[in-house]
Amino acid sequence: MSLLSRFRTAALAATFATLSLAGLQAAHADEQFFPLQSYRVGPYAAGGTGFFGGFIDYLNLVNTRDGGVNGVKLTWEEGETQYEVERGVEVYERLKKHPGIATWNPLSVGIAYALIDRVTADKVPLLTINHGRTDTTDGRVFKYIFPLLLNPYSETSGIVNYIASKEGGPDKLKGKKIVVLYHGSPYGKETIPIYELLAKKYGFTVQQIEVPHPGNEQQSQWLTIRRVKPDYVVLRGWGVMNPVALKTAQKTGFPASKIIGNVWSNSEEDVLPAGDAAKGYTAITTVAAGSQYPVLQDITKVVYGAGKGNLQDQKRIGSVYHNLGVLNGILNVEAIRIAQAKFGKRTLTGDEVRWGLEHLKIDEARAAALGAKGLFHSINVTWDNHEGDGRVAFQQWDGKQWKVVSDWIAPDWKLLRPIIEKSSEAYAKEKGIKLRTGPND
Repeated sequence: MSLLSRFRTAALAATFATLSLAGLQAAHADEQFFPLQSYRVGPYAAGGTGFFGGFIDYLNLVNTRDGGVNGVKLTWEEGETQYEVERGVEVYERLKKHPGIATWNPLSVGIAYALIDRVTADKVPLLTINHGRTDTTDGRVFKYIFPLLLNPYSETSGIVNYIASKEGGPDKLKGKKIVVLYHGSPYGKETIPIYELLAKKYGFTVQQIEVPHPGNEQQSQWLTIRRVKPDYVVLRGWGVMNPVALKTAQKTGFPASKIIGNVWSNSEEDVLPAGDAAKGYTAITTVAAGSQYPVLQDITKVVYGAGKGNLQDQKRIGSVYHNLGVLNGILNVEAIRIAQAKFGKRTLTGDEVRWGLEHLKIDEARAAALGAKGLFHSINVTWDNHEGDGRVAFQQWDGKQWKVVSDWIAPDWKLLRPIIEKSSEAYAKEKGIKLRTGPND
C-alpha cells in the first residue's frame, strides 16, 4: 500500500471513529442515566428486589406517561452486588464510564462508605435514603452525599422519643432497660454511640447485642435478653435477621409488642415469614405502605398495564420496600426537574443534579401533585442539611397489614446537630477538606 493510500485509509478510519463518537454522544444527548448497584439474590434479596423494583417502576412511569423529564428520557443499567462491598465498587468502576449519570443509589451502607471519596472526585451525587454515614448530613463537608429522609442518629432519636411517648414522657424513661439487637455490619454498628449518649441523657440503661451476618441464628442473643428482662428491644436488623428475631423472641417468651423495629426492619418481608410471632410488632417508617396512592395506581395501570413492571409478584406493589423505591424515584426525578429549571431542559451533569438535590423541596401541595400525598411527610434539603427534616412515623403489624400508630415525630436536632458537625469537621480535617460557607462553594 502506497503512502497516500495508507493516509487515506487512516483518515477514513478517523472519520468513522469521529462519526461513531458523535453517534454515541447523540444517542445519550437526551438521556439521564442511573447506574443501579442492585442486589436481587442472597439474604437481602427481598429488600433489593422491592426497592430497586419500585425505583425502576417510577422511572418507567415517568418515561411512559410523561415522555421523560421535559423530554429527557431516564435510562438505567443494573449491576448485581449481592450487597457485597467489593462487587459494589466493581459495578461503580464499570458503570461510571457511562455518560449522563444522575446519581448513585446503592442501598448499602458498606458500599456507600466505599464510594464517598470516589463520587466526590467524580462530582456525582450519592443518595443513601434512610441510611448511610450519619455525618454526611452535613453538606458543608460532604458536598456530594445525601442521606435523604433520615440518618441513623435521627432515626435513633425518633425511636427513643416514641418509646418516651408510650411511657408518658421523656422523664419516664429513667430506670428503663432497653436492649438494642443490631446487625453485625457497619450499618448495624452505626448507632452504638448515640444509644449510649441518649441513655445517659434520659437515665435508661442500654445493652447492645450483635447478631452476626446474616442473622439466621439468634438463640444465644435472645437467651441473654430473657435474662436481662428489658422493657423494650430495639431491632436494628436487615434481611433474614428480622423474621428470625421475631420467631426466636416468641420462643423465648418476649412479647412482640415490646419490640421496636428500625427502618430496615419495617417491611412485609420482615413480618410475613414470622407468622403469628410478628403480630403486635411495631417499626419506624419514613414511607407509608399501601397501593391506594395515585402514583401507585398510575404505576399499576400505566407501567404494569403495558407489561413493563419490574416486580415479579404484583402483590408486592404498595409494600414498604416497593413504596420506598418509588419514593426514591420521586426524589431523584424532582431533583432533576429542579436542576433543569436552572440549567436547561437537557441531560445534566452530576454536579448540576447535586445542585438540584440541594434545592429539593417537596411540601404537601407538591406531594399531592405527584400523586404521593400521605405516602411520606415532606422533604426540605439545603446546601448544609443533606437529609431534610428527619420526621418519622411508627406502624404496627396487625397480622395482615401495617397500621400507622403515631403522628410524625421529629428528632432532637438540638442534640444531634452538634454531634454531626463535630464528626464531619474531624473528617474534613483528616481529609484536608475546606468547609463550605454557602451554597455556591
